[in-house]
Amino acid sequence: MTLRDIRPLLIALAALVILPFILPALGLTMLSATDVVIYAIAVMGLNILVGHTGLVSFGHGAWFGIGAYATGIIQRSFFPGDMVLPAIGALLVVVVLATIAGSLILRRRGVYFSLLTLALTAMLFTVAFRWTALTGGENGFGGITRYEALADSGTYYIVAAAVGMAVLVGLWRFHHAPAGTVLVAIRENEQRARFIGYSTNRYKLMAFVLSASVTALAGVLSAYNHRFASAEPMAIAFSGELLAMVVIGGMRSFLGPALGALFYILFREFLSIYTANWLLFFGLLFVGFIVFSPDGLVGVGKRLLAPFRKKTTEDAAMSARRAVAPEPVPPRFIRPGTAAGPVLAAEGLKKSFGRIQAVRKAEFAVADRTLHALIGPNGAGKTSAFNLISGMFPPDAGRVTLDGHDVTGFSPERITRAGIGRSFQITNLFPGLSIEENLRLAVQARHPARFGLWRRAESYADMAEDTTVLLRWMGLAGIEKAEAGALSYGGQRLVDMAVAVATRPRILLLDEPLAGLATAERVRVGELIKRVSTDIPVLLVEHDIDRVFALADHVTVMNDGEVLVDGTVEDARSDARVQAVYLGSGASAIAAKPRQSAVVDQQLLKLDGINTFYGKSHILQGVTMEVKQGEILALLGRNGAGKSTLLKSIMGIARPASGSMTLAGEEVAGLPSDRIAQRGVGFVPQGRGLFAGMSVAENLMLGRLKRRTGAGQHWEEEKVLEVFPRLKQRWRTPADALSGGEQQMVAVARALSGDTRLLLLDEPFEGLSPAVTEELFEAFDRLRQEISIIIVDHNLDLALALSDSTVALERGAVTWTGESRLLREDLGLRRKVLWL
Repeated sequence: MTLRDIRPLLIALAALVILPFILPALGLTMLSATDVVIYAIAVMGLNILVGHTGLVSFGHGAWFGIGAYATGIIQRSFFPGDMVLPAIGALLVVVVLATIAGSLILRRRGVYFSLLTLALTAMLFTVAFRWTALTGGENGFGGITRYEALADSGTYYIVAAAVGMAVLVGLWRFHHAPAGTVLVAIRENEQRARFIGYSTNRYKLMAFVLSASVTALAGVLSAYNHRFASAEPMAIAFSGELLAMVVIGGMRSFLGPALGALFYILFREFLSIYTANWLLFFGLLFVGFIVFSPDGLVGVGKRLLAPFRKKTTEDAAMSARRAVAPEPVPPRFIRPGTAAGPVLAAEGLKKSFGRIQAVRKAEFAVADRTLHALIGPNGAGKTSAFNLISGMFPPDAGRVTLDGHDVTGFSPERITRAGIGRSFQITNLFPGLSIEENLRLAVQARHPARFGLWRRAESYADMAEDTTVLLRWMGLAGIEKAEAGALSYGGQRLVDMAVAVATRPRILLLDEPLAGLATAERVRVGELIKRVSTDIPVLLVEHDIDRVFALADHVTVMNDGEVLVDGTVEDARSDARVQAVYLGSGASAIAAKPRQSAVVDQQLLKLDGINTFYGKSHILQGVTMEVKQGEILALLGRNGAGKSTLLKSIMGIARPASGSMTLAGEEVAGLPSDRIAQRGVGFVPQGRGLFAGMSVAENLMLGRLKRRTGAGQHWEEEKVLEVFPRLKQRWRTPADALSGGEQQMVAVARALSGDTRLLLLDEPFEGLSPAVTEELFEAFDRLRQEISIIIVDHNLDLALALSDSTVALERGAVTWTGESRLLREDLGLRRKVLWL
């Protein structure tokens, strides 16, 4: 542990030492200095929930008030003249009440959790206000005494400061301990935390009780400081003030809430001199921080100091990665079997979501040390079957066994601990944490110290070794400190798979692990999965059918929620039904068909010297390119080359730091994305980004609502449905109830709706069955007659067959520009240009 590690504690200690000298110099009293410490303790307790766990409490003042009331009542009734025993008794009362309240309130999430905390404090305020015999009613009660040695306000400040420092040290240790890191994981992605084995409800209850107890401790100190207790802290307004202190100080900083408490006391004391309505101005300031500086005063300070700090720039995260050849799974991640026969068996699984029967009758068995492929068209029920097996949803009927033991309906954390590890169709990570932290959290979930409260999580040598081994084996060494959310989509796929392996599964469920990977990476990861299956059986869902047939030992084909074929690769390949519903013509046949170009020698989009940063990472480095009217341009490169960032820069989502970008002769660099969209640019992001819960019609209506500007071809419903006739049958269906292929069609249709002249497509063929891929390819081919298209896709044969020209990127810079025909016809050139 270095001085840098404990710098927040040293800053806090220095602040506590100088505070009683500075505030009196400003004309305030020692009572105010003690209030600063007390409120700092209260908001540090509240921030356990708000900043670290992601649970926003609107009623934390209730615990402050209960702490004060309980102290006074216990002292007057049982221990007159004592301070320690009443304080201990008050904290025990709060622990009991918080455990009961948390067990009920934590059954709800998000806004419902917040509203329940608000209801709790409103109810308790009413009780305290009306129970005059116990609480003194609206007047409260005084007579709370301190030890004679602490009668002086300066002496009492020393005690309060010592308690405050002890609380800070305890919280600092807690937040760096395993239990504290799990709370951050819950804040980042509670679902993923459950799917690596954490019982998140237990951790949240622990956080709730600890948070309430620390805030109650502040109430205890306040009762002794003012020698008075009342219902005022239980009022909704006080809870709002505590929350405002957290936000204004900076909820993602350890000491930020304490800074907010100091700011609140100074604001209150000085502004109340001039107006009785000071709280109104404080509320306006609170709103201002939420809108303009969500990271609070800490963020303001960082921005003010930024010009004086040395600036460092880095390449994109993936560029530093040191990949290795596929190796056997490290023995520490292999869980031995406990029974003969199939490792995993699904028997008669059924599941309906409303009127949609997602899984009708799924039956298959996965043998030990095999790669079992589960394939089928989009909407066949493959991912739904995964979700039933892994515990995301309980089946309506049927049975799942693991090593002969019934695991049907187990919760995700319980089924993960039983031995089922999984990755997700849409990458499911802790995006604000580093790659190393993502993997360590998965390793930690099966460690005896996963509930550790004091020792630093990084100090456990066995966890650190497991994490290092996994990083190297997965080919993630060199980028372990990069944020998971900053990786390219393909990079996130690798981390997602590594997280699943870190759970030490008996069987591994991989949902489209090759989607979004560049060709070379797809080969490497495919070989890695095959190597894994020789040690850990793998159930694989994947639409790269050529690779599936090359790797799989056994294939189950699903269609319309039930098993169509269950047998060998040859059984699936040769079955006429499979060819009809799933395989289509095949990528080679589609790519071989000649396409008529519609390029007009008139410039539509021109980029000149575009530089884009993500934080310190210099992603795009002087990109220069142009797109003509009617042209389809393929943007190709390895994972992390900057392709998606370039599309986002064109769209205005990631604003360029420098460079010029003209659209139809108008400079648009730096414009917000809504104004670029109104100028005729449609964007289909990777992952589709549909409005879940809204119908197909509503998604398209929102797409064209603000884009009837005359900038490009006009696309009404009828015209869009001519391109995607399948959507007529799904017009009133919620978008999130559609198959993956239909969702992709809706995403493209929404981007076209309104007036569009340039369409940006980010991985449009990702995760789609061969038949749906063919349908979309033909739709894009028809669109070239009316609009220009920039396409990013890792299916090189399709991207090159569709496009007129290609721009190749490597580490954010353009390395090659030319006709796509050259790369189609010359494989040697293709390997050289695209680093295959």
